[in-house]
Amino acid sequence: MNKINGGADKRSQILNAALKLFNSQGFHGTSTASIAKAAGVATGTLFHHFATKEALLETLFLTVKTEFADALGALKLPDGELQRQAKILWFAALDWAIANPDKQQFFQQFSLSVEIPLTLREEAMQGILGFIGTMINQGQQQGVIARLPLPLMLENCHGQYLSATRFFLDRPELASDSTHREASFQLFWTAMRP
Repeated sequence: MNKINGGADKRSQILNAALKLFNSQGFHGTSTASIAKAAGVATGTLFHHFATKEALLETLFLTVKTEFADALGALKLPDGELQRQAKILWFAALDWAIANPDKQQFFQQFSLSVEIPLTLREEAMQGILGFIGTMINQGQQQGVIARLPLPLMLENCHGQYLSATRFFLDRPELASDSTHREASFQLFWTAMRP
């Protein structure tokens, strides 16, 4: 294994260990030493990749958001009705959450946390997940989505998603129930309509 791949592997090991520990112990309850130990690396190696625990948290946040956005962005949406496209994205987002419970738990805990600076949260919503803003703008132009300020609309979408995924993570037996899945989308879409 060359040094570059070895470094990338160690960085991934650190991020994976941090994900599990931040989920189980919180940000303040998790030490960098415990992350390094769980990752199987020296504490110095952790600091080689991440200058501070805050930088590690922020990198993890952006990494998980990017993975989520990439999964949704890879979908081939049909042309036509925006509501149909939104429903496909919504169900794909729910499925991603159920398939990635550790990462979704991290979202639940840190997406609205003061530990993640506002600028970083805005970068994630408007940059990484920018296609959602584009869809909202399109829907506003078509008159099928309320003409309200985009940043507020994005936060509302995010809150709806966190609420629905919390419901399904707490009740995994309902995650594939079509009645509950459809209801979660109807709640989301109703909140967006003019």
